[in-house]
Amino acid sequence: MASIEATLPSVVIPAFNAPQELDGCLESVAASTPAGTEVVVIDDASTDPATHEVLADWRRRAHGGWRFLANQRNLGFVATANRGMRETAGDVVLLNADTVVTEGWLVGLGRCLAADAAIATATPWTNNGEIASLPRFCAVNPPPAHCAAFAQAWAVAMARVGSPSYPEIPTAVGFCMAIARHAIDRVGLFDEALFGRGYGEENDFSMRVRAAGMRNVLCDDVYVVHLGGRSFGPLGLKPDAGSMERLLSRHPAYFEQVRAFIAEDPLAARRQEILDALDRAGVRLA
Repeated sequence: MASIEATLPSVVIPAFNAPQELDGCLESVAASTPAGTEVVVIDDASTDPATHEVLADWRRRAHGGWRFLANQRNLGFVATANRGMRETAGDVVLLNADTVVTEGWLVGLGRCLAADAAIATATPWTNNGEIASLPRFCAVNPPPAHCAAFAQAWAVAMARVGSPSYPEIPTAVGFCMAIARHAIDRVGLFDEALFGRGYGEENDFSMRVRAAGMRNVLCDDVYVVHLGGRSFGPLGLKPDAGSMERLLSRHPAYFEQVRAFIAEDPLAARRQEILDALDRAGVRLA
């Protein structure tokens, strides 16, 4: 039987400025991703010279399988993510450049996508990811201190709370979004015409795969730190009335479905199991 590493998703990292966060993200990916994994870093015409220095340094020392691409002009997150998905052939993880991944993250996401052909997207737990947030649900929690030590504590906690259940969620969360290639083949890429430079594209994609009979799930044995808004955020890419209007024009039921999910909070029991296990290990998230 082939190892899980043989079928790992490719990793696509769109980047724009924020050199310190980008460097930390790439460092965490290099430290925790099996050698030979396809990692595609796409610079969206960054204007900060320090970002170019970070990327040049990583070109010199990156593992085999890494590729560094650059847009000739700034295209925005949606088009850059689409370029990454076109550059890869199998399952893919779109990873924000303001994240820090933890040991086993990619194996876990790959295992989740492979668990059921009906799974289209998988989102890990995080400190700052709306419905995927820990410890406070739908809140911006501070990043855990000492990420390397936390990653080990997380692995121990996951072993204590049993096998992942991959609960369904109404939408993927874009900070770290694993996508099955068969879902891309079925419903297409992100909609650049409707969502322009960003925000709302992952929600639209999630609704399209649901309409096609597939599921968005929480990969509930993986955690990825999300610093939030450090890369594409300075361009003004944030939720606004226009983003919601464009989304609702296509998916009128979206808001009600998400609101019902939040009100019911079906992740509460799983969240508490994990927090209890971390507490027993002496780890506090906030």
